[in-house]
Amino acid sequence: MHGEAAVALLRSMGHTGTVPGAILARDLPDALARLERALETMGHSSPVPVPPPATPDDEDEREREPVITLQKRAVPLLDMLRTAIARDSDLMWERG
Repeated sequence: MHGEAAVALLRSMGHTGTVPGAILARDLPDALARLERALETMGHSSPVPVPPPATPDDEDEREREPVITLQKRAVPLLDMLRTAIARDSDLMWERG
């Protein structure tokens, strides 16, 4: 995960959003709970900028990338958090 979406999700967990960063194993259950609450509160909106809607002037609307909500972007992170909790592992990230 990259860019603004990654930082928004890190901040939703109560982290500063710095990259590289880490959350210790003992703090992961709280981070997961915060992220889940934040995602519930957001509903189906997304604080990540989304492309403007297609207009008749667009040459080919089919080439536009689909809008992906922050909730969908969070799915791999949620899985990673649950796995790290089950394994009692720290979670670390860096720029890719």
